[in-house]
Amino acid sequence: MRIRIIAIGKIKEDYLKSGISEYVKRIKPYCEIEIVEVADSPVKDNPNSSEILRVKNEEGKRVLKLVKNNEVLINLDLNCREFSSEEFAEFIQKKMEFAGSFLTFMIGGSYGLSDELKQRANASISLSKMTFLHQMTRLVLLEQIYRSFKILNHETYHK
Repeated sequence: MRIRIIAIGKIKEDYLKSGISEYVKRIKPYCEIEIVEVADSPVKDNPNSSEILRVKNEEGKRVLKLVKNNEVLINLDLNCREFSSEEFAEFIQKKMEFAGSFLTFMIGGSYGLSDELKQRANASISLSKMTFLHQMTRLVLLEQIYRSFKILNHETYHK
């Protein structure tokens, strides 16, 4: 079983690096986990809509170079379906069965995902209707993946 998280941008804050490292360590007994950081595109202050579109498209093209045709890609998108932790565990289990035990989650940059990435996705989900720093989204996603494995294995974890 293998999970990959592709994320736009680098984590700079030590507290996030520490939390991410902790959850990667916790997930490793359940599956192989990899985080791939993709460079974010530079953007000037107060960008207009065409500048934002350019950024999303550049970042999307860099990501698509990493995604294989047979890979199951799950985009994180604020405007998509939300899950309870139990539903997310079931979602992961079903996708793993379908994907041959290989899933890729995509976390977009500050301005979201390109249309090309949205079209390529096999599924799109929301972690919450709330907006998070995209760097913090990695930590939240990793915690929910870990929680999913605990649920699927009928193991105790904080409620």
